[in-house]
Amino acid sequence: MAAITSDAAPATGRPHGDGAPVLHCEGLKKRFGSRQAVDGVGFDIGPGETYGLLGPNGAGKTTTISMICGILARDAGEVFVDGERLDVGTTRAKRLVGIVPQDLAIYPDLTALENLDYFGRFYGMGGAALKGRIREVLDVVQLTDRQRDRTAGYSGGMKRRLNIAIGLLHNPRLLVLDEPTVGVDPQSRNAILSSVETLGQEGIGILYTTHYMEEAERLCDRVGIVDQGRIIAEGTRPELVQLVGQTDKVSLGATGSLQAAAEAMRALEGVQEVTSREGGLDVIVPDASTALPALLAAAAATGTSVRSVEVVEPDLEAVFLHLTGKALRD
Repeated sequence: MAAITSDAAPATGRPHGDGAPVLHCEGLKKRFGSRQAVDGVGFDIGPGETYGLLGPNGAGKTTTISMICGILARDAGEVFVDGERLDVGTTRAKRLVGIVPQDLAIYPDLTALENLDYFGRFYGMGGAALKGRIREVLDVVQLTDRQRDRTAGYSGGMKRRLNIAIGLLHNPRLLVLDEPTVGVDPQSRNAILSSVETLGQEGIGILYTTHYMEEAERLCDRVGIVDQGRIIAEGTRPELVQLVGQTDKVSLGATGSLQAAAEAMRALEGVQEVTSREGGLDVIVPDASTALPALLAAAAATGTSVRSVEVVEPDLEAVFLHLTGKALRD
């Protein structure tokens, strides 16, 4: 299909409206010389959904994001935002996207208000509508009390929060957040994550990349794992965990007839392994929440007193390591 480079292009034919994807991309490809950086990547993001794009360094994440935002021309594939085809030469669809890059894009000699006013006018906004929107985004990123301070005096976290406010200013349908918490203090990091959670509740589609797996665990409704230019797995956290056969570990602090309790637990449906140790038992099960009542009943029936229960669930880090052979920060 030929690339569309004019806003006068015909209708895309993609589904549009309530329930339709905010972002639909398919078959994205990009080669640099002999290296295939992106090889057939595609996914959807729905309204109010936060989609995490995770991968080791060099996996193709940045190239994928650049093609989705229309910054980099793609060799093949399609991108639609809210039903509008997006390409390097289009402007109408690009107005539906807010971009928050890794590198800060603010003017340090200006206040937060002045930065937002400048970028708002760049987007073609003005008057009371712009002033009202500035108030809204400052509230979202928790910078209202510092709005009249020059940003040169901001902490790294405050600058990144202002970066998010700029990306939100023109009411985008899709917000792209590329490593938004890099190098920030814990307090600012938590403020950024809280802001992102709020945005998801307001119906904005969010594309989120991070090198912190706990952020993906907290924020992302679905995750796509990219390696060597391809999405090798995609789904919700439980779906991804199930994909690689991960299980829950239930550690019971207990006294009494531990061996008898272990034997009783091994006879329970779904129990994969029971290990007796000093001070308790470790039990491997597919789903701790459903298995725990039966485990406690088995302990009580054998005269074993359970003093503490700890459940260790598999996480995305384990899935990521299993699929790519690398930690997320490698």
